[in-house]
Amino acid sequence: MASAPYEDDLMSATRMRDTAFKRVLKTMPLGTELTLDAPYGSFTLHNNAAISAVFVTGGIGVTPVRSIVLQAIHDQVARRIILIDSNKRPEDAAFLNDLNKPHEKNPHYTFVGTMTGMEKSNREWHEEIGHMTKAMLSKYIDDLAVPIFYIAGPQGMVASMRKVLTESGVNDDNIRTEEFTGY
Repeated sequence: MASAPYEDDLMSATRMRDTAFKRVLKTMPLGTELTLDAPYGSFTLHNNAAISAVFVTGGIGVTPVRSIVLQAIHDQVARRIILIDSNKRPEDAAFLNDLNKPHEKNPHYTFVGTMTGMEKSNREWHEEIGHMTKAMLSKYIDDLAVPIFYIAGPQGMVASMRKVLTESGVNDDNIRTEEFTGY
């Protein structure tokens, strides 16, 4: 689910891959009645506003983070929120415009985009290039041991970022993950 609670419309997002489910979804007529089974994770913003939240997302993993971040900005939450979002190209980045601009509404929010395949892009990009590393994270986070980290994306990216964080001294209790398998 991608919509924030304050938004009027219910929004979901997925990558349209060539699977039986996605082929049916793609051809489903508008207005088709669906039965949904709720998400079962606990990927929600922590309560202690004195502790920063750092979201590290890859690809479509940004979907639940869009909801969390936009709601926090809408509510003028005073906690520091950083979103570091990785994609191959700007053309592939879901919700890039939604998430790159809210810092104008809330000075406690920072968006950092990084692209790993700009050689195949037709668009300009003036932010980070390359995979997320300890050095890249440290450019935006003074002390990696302090925030709560939320990692969402493909299984390999989630595992890689968890390793980067634990090797950087981040307590495992401060790392929350959501893997998007099958994408």
